[in-house]
Amino acid sequence: MANFYPNVPAFARFSRVNELSVVFAAVLPVMTIMVIGFWVRRLGWLTAEADQSLLRLCVNLLLPALIFESVLGNPALHRPENLLLPPLVAIVTVLAGIGIAGLASRFAGLDSPAARRTFALTTGLQNYGYIPLPLCQMLFDPGTVGVLLVHNVGVELTLWTVGIRVLSGRQGRPQLGQIFSPPLVVLLLALLLNLIPVNAVPAHVLDTSRVMMTAVHWLGQCAIPLALLMIGAMIADHLSELHGGRLARVITTAMAVRLLIMPILFLLLARYLPCSVELKRVIVVQAAMASAVLPVVLAKHYGGDTRTALQVILGTSAAGLITIPLWIRLGGKIVGLW
Repeated sequence: MANFYPNVPAFARFSRVNELSVVFAAVLPVMTIMVIGFWVRRLGWLTAEADQSLLRLCVNLLLPALIFESVLGNPALHRPENLLLPPLVAIVTVLAGIGIAGLASRFAGLDSPAARRTFALTTGLQNYGYIPLPLCQMLFDPGTVGVLLVHNVGVELTLWTVGIRVLSGRQGRPQLGQIFSPPLVVLLLALLLNLIPVNAVPAHVLDTSRVMMTAVHWLGQCAIPLALLMIGAMIADHLSELHGGRLARVITTAMAVRLLIMPILFLLLARYLPCSVELKRVIVVQAAMASAVLPVVLAKHYGGDTRTALQVILGTSAAGLITIPLWIRLGGKIVGLW
């Protein structure tokens, strides 16, 4: 996805224009594409029958292409601290989010254990993929995008082990096989290739790879828009299931945890953790995120409560239209990014 300010480095961009307007300019296209996805589903242009094939295309081809392009040749990923620390940060923050959300679930007015478990996972897990990726692309440099992708390995590891056990009431088995998906395999391959010095590669191989990277680039640019369209379509599918239960208490409690308590903790971590500037940027963006969308799908398969997941996701996402730019702007000030 192209930057709005392609000729202005990220560190200088905020010295020339009001940083809040830049953050809004980065968030608005992401939200707009999700709204378009909502309406194309309602209009019947994007049918539910197409979802599985489009999802496989996105996960198995388009997203790996984006990952490969973002990681290969990325100098920020030559540094060991950007390979080891980001997944550890992800594990700690996701576990903290699930734990705090689990404690807060008693204030949400949820009666069933399944609803409380679903609340804990859905509220505790921030959106870590298809919304942070374009934001990092538009706000920062490629190094930050690469560190976000490495960070997400830790999120996936925690989700498919601890997260599944929380959602299923500790009866589900850790889904380690889900971690070794095409995106992760491509990420590991690109990280290995990234360690090879350019001068060690024959000239004819470099020339061929540059040509092939054009195709990889084109494929990768399709990943984020398609994923955002599908998120909007999924929201349209399940909107009718939103009502019922103690809606106001669930959404208010989820917003307090996901959009107030967790951002404060994230930003304290970003300010005081001795780490690279790329990881600090990733933590700031993650601090601002609403709840991830994936738990609504997982709730159907692991004994969770779909309605609770939808209430949390839609409530925090709607509020996120306002809070995401504000938290990113405030976080950047607190951490010293601009």
